[in-house]
Amino acid sequence: MSLESVLAPLQAALPGLEDLYTDLHRHPELSFAETRTAAELAKRLEADGYEVHTGIGRTGVLGVLRNGPGPKVMLRADIDALPVEEKTGLPYASTARGVDADGREVPVMHACGHDMHATWLSGAASLLAAGREHWSGTLMVVFQPGEEAGDGAVGMVRDGVFGPAGKPDVVLGQHVVPGPAGWVLTRPGVIMAATDALRITLHGRGGHGSRPETTVDPAVLAASVVLKLQTIVSREISATESAVVTVGSLHVGTAHNIIADHAVLEVNIRSFDQAVREKVVAAVERIVQGEAATAGAPKPPEIERIGAFPVTENDDAATEGLTAAFRDHFGESRVMPAPLVTGSEDFSEFGRAAGVPSVFWLVGGLDEGKVIAAMTAGRFEQDIPSNHSPLFAPIPHPTLSAGVETLVVAALHRLTHPGVG
Repeated sequence: MSLESVLAPLQAALPGLEDLYTDLHRHPELSFAETRTAAELAKRLEADGYEVHTGIGRTGVLGVLRNGPGPKVMLRADIDALPVEEKTGLPYASTARGVDADGREVPVMHACGHDMHATWLSGAASLLAAGREHWSGTLMVVFQPGEEAGDGAVGMVRDGVFGPAGKPDVVLGQHVVPGPAGWVLTRPGVIMAATDALRITLHGRGGHGSRPETTVDPAVLAASVVLKLQTIVSREISATESAVVTVGSLHVGTAHNIIADHAVLEVNIRSFDQAVREKVVAAVERIVQGEAATAGAPKPPEIERIGAFPVTENDDAATEGLTAAFRDHFGESRVMPAPLVTGSEDFSEFGRAAGVPSVFWLVGGLDEGKVIAAMTAGRFEQDIPSNHSPLFAPIPHPTLSAGVETLVVAALHRLTHPGVG
């Protein structure tokens, strides 16, 4: 009955939540530039009676609602957008521009659904505040910047996000995915991959394109490195294990008749197991060093770590408890096991820093009929835009209500049943 009472105002709130969602979608902001977004979300928390702390980890927001004795439950949403030019054609499509970390002007889009995440959490925070007579404890609502940069969660932890209310007893979060809107997917243990990003500078000896014998050509060296890196997963990782190695960027030279003196590659590595992770990173470094030596490079390559995300791993007992609560609320047909996701998140940094259980789950956000039809035809990858695509845009309904409900269900499960999974 407490859950039904807390959720009762949701239908009336949906038009306002849709307005918030479309507003955030129209006005995306890059990592650590989310000033407008943070101000709007902080204003809403204040209106709902939360004690609000801003500027945590640069542009992060913490709302605290103390409501008597009981557990401390932390709910988290990320709020940053991506340097992607939107091509959805929606009436509320983004035309925003921003400046990236390298000082370049770029188009900006909520291509990963963080606008939906922020709206979900704002809506859930409002319902939980209005229904505080039905629960006891402390709510910690966190709007996190810089998830796409990989260090937003760590930045908030270092900047004292746990200071105002202390460490939570559990950390909860969710992500919109290109599944049928309203589906909820959970998974105990590892749910999302770790990421390691490397920038590799290969040194050659430049010269005229007509006299390659006088040079050490970094273009040829880079090509050799790219091809050799593809053997790591196929020849060094067991078929029963999993990893991905992608060379996402390669820059060399300025003109057709000039052999450059260096090449720069950016490599992205995904893994689910720490031992595999270490093995792959070591293999990349070994291959790069070896290929450079074989080519006669004038000096060793430079290998710089430019980003890393931890494995997102759910607490087994807490996940089992939340999954049961979701099934009770949504029904068996809408709650199902999540696949292993090769995408990465920094969400788990909060639970790790606090030393408490954390649970992260997925909520579908696209038209159910279109997704099912694409799956049936074996064309899901071809026909359904994924996160980070310029065509990715969750449908407002029923995605908005489903995501608000999952957060409320999860929060009340922990607030009204202290000590259980």
